Amino acid sequence: MSGGLEGVLVALDIDGTVVDLDEALSDRVRTAVQQVAAAGAHVVVATGRSLHGALPVLQRLGLSTGYAVCSNGAVTVRLEPDAEEGYAVVSLHTFDPSGVAEALREHLPSGLFAVEVLGRGFKLTAPFPDGELTGEIEVVPFEELFAEPVMRVVVRSPEHTSAELSHLVEQVGLHGVAYSVGWTAWLDLAPDGVTKASALEEVRVRLEVERSATLAVGDGRNDVEMLRWAGRGVAMGNAPAEVQAVADEVTASVDDDGLALVLEELLARRTARTA
Repeated sequence: MSGGLEGVLVALDIDGTVVDLDEALSDRVRTAVQQVAAAGAHVVVATGRSLHGALPVLQRLGLSTGYAVCSNGAVTVRLEPDAEEGYAVVSLHTFDPSGVAEALREHLPSGLFAVEVLGRGFKLTAPFPDGELTGEIEVVPFEELFAEPVMRVVVRSPEHTSAELSHLVEQVGLHGVAYSVGWTAWLDLAPDGVTKASALEEVRVRLEVERSATLAVGDGRNDVEMLRWAGRGVAMGNAPAEVQAVADEVTASVDDDGLALVLEELLARRTARTA
């Protein structure tokens, strides 16, 4: 029996979309995600979080199969319940960010630098604010961070605001990398051309989903490309104005279960078509 959403890809950001700033996940959102998956849709979490940080949310959502895009597109995994780790890496993008990192350090002498270690945690130059990084944490000299190609660099400057860091990044001029500035003074560096959207396009092709049958929901600046990529891009009500501006529509905020509203409407629309 058809569930009504076969051939549809639903891409979901995590922070500020699936969970709120306190990482609370409402029962309504969890139920809506599970119902969409049960109806046959390919639900793909697409997040700036590391794989290590994303897996607990996938477990809370009850998603144990399908694909997940992590680290802003640098790594994509296929969820496999029978695998030892519960997943298999299907795409991994690395780069040499040493030159860009050196330029940033000149302008941010007190900045904190970290590189992600796939499935484990981070190597970093000094401790980040409590709770911002998950997994194993190892403090190493700056030069050691870039001894080999990496998939993601995080730069944190607690003494700056997000707007101040954005201005500084524009002054430095970052070339040959993809980057995004978060809610806090947090900067993600990724291989050039690698975004949530580029990774989701790879997943879409693997799944043979029509581009018009893609839905993406997000709230952050690192979701802009994803919202533009999707056949239907929905910004959360708590998203900055520049993110809402690129979306096809805007839903309620994460505190008001904006994601659930979108998914419930998707289910209702498909049910009406198949009735």
